[in-house]
Amino acid sequence: MKAMRFAEYGGPEVLTPAEVAEPHAGPGRIRIAVRAAGVNPHDWRLRAGQFRRIRPIQLPAGVGQDASGVVDEVGDGVTGIEVGDPVFGRGSNTYAEFAVLTSWARKPDGLSFAEAAGYPSVVETAIRVIHLVGVQPGQTLLVSGAAGGVGSAVLQIARERGITVIGTAGAANQDYVRGLGALATTYDAGWVERVRRLGRVDAALDLNGAGVLRGLLDLTGDPDKVITIADLEAPMLGIRFAGIGGSMPEALATAVDLIARGKLHIPVDRSYPLAEAASAHADSQTGHTRGRRVLLV
Repeated sequence: MKAMRFAEYGGPEVLTPAEVAEPHAGPGRIRIAVRAAGVNPHDWRLRAGQFRRIRPIQLPAGVGQDASGVVDEVGDGVTGIEVGDPVFGRGSNTYAEFAVLTSWARKPDGLSFAEAAGYPSVVETAIRVIHLVGVQPGQTLLVSGAAGGVGSAVLQIARERGITVIGTAGAANQDYVRGLGALATTYDAGWVERVRRLGRVDAALDLNGAGVLRGLLDLTGDPDKVITIADLEAPMLGIRFAGIGGSMPEALATAVDLIARGKLHIPVDRSYPLAEAASAHADSQTGHTRGRRVLLV
C-alpha cells in the first residue's frame, strides 16, 4: 500500500511516499480503508525529532494519528461495528491507504470524511485542557491560538459548558472567533492590555506556543491556572505542559453528541492529496490555521 514515511528527522521534505506492507487489525482493533487523515502539530513535531529523547522511534517510520474511513477488517473481541461502516478515530500511521484504529466512533450522518478526520485529537485535547485548567461555569477562559483546530473545539465546548471565552487570533480570524461565541482580540503588541479590557481572566490556555506564557501568567496571577500544549519552556515558569492524551473513546462520544446537537463544527481550512503531506506539514507549522488541515486518500 502507499504510505507517507520519513527515514530521518528533519524538515517537511523528509516526508516522502513509500510502498509498505498493509497493517492488519489485531484483537480489539479495526482496520479502515482511509479516506482522510487529520494533520496535527504532533505529527510534524514527531517528524522533526522533537520527541526523540523522551520517545525514540525506529526509522523509517510512518506518521499520523487521526483518520476517517470505511471499516474493512474487524479484530477479535470487537463488537458493535461491521465491515463497511463509516468511522472516524485515532490509530497509528494514518497517512496511508489503510490504517489500524485503536479508538473509533461511527461517522455522524452529514459529516464528510474530510471533516470527520479533523475531530479526534483536537476534541480530546480540548476536553482535557479545559478540565486540567479547572475553569468552571460562569468563569472566563482566555484561549491563545483560538482559531486553530484545538482552539475551535475549546471555544465551542467551553461555551456549551457555560464558560465565557476570550480568544486571541490573527486579524483575519477575528470574525471567525466571534462566530464561535467568543470575545476576540489580536495577539500582536498590546494584547495583554486589550484582553484586560475585555474582562477578568480566571484561567488561560496556550495552544500555539507563541511566547505568550508570561502574559497569560500576568492575566491570571496563578501558574496553576495556565496550561500550554505547545511551549516546552513552561516548567521554568511553573506552568503545566499538557502533552499526554486522555480518553479518546470519551472524546469521540462527546464529539458525536455535540455534532448531532449542532453544538460543534470544526471546518476544514485546507485539504491536500496524500502525496502532498510535506506541504501540509509546512503549512501547519506556520500556525495560521482556521480549523483543520487534512489529507485526502
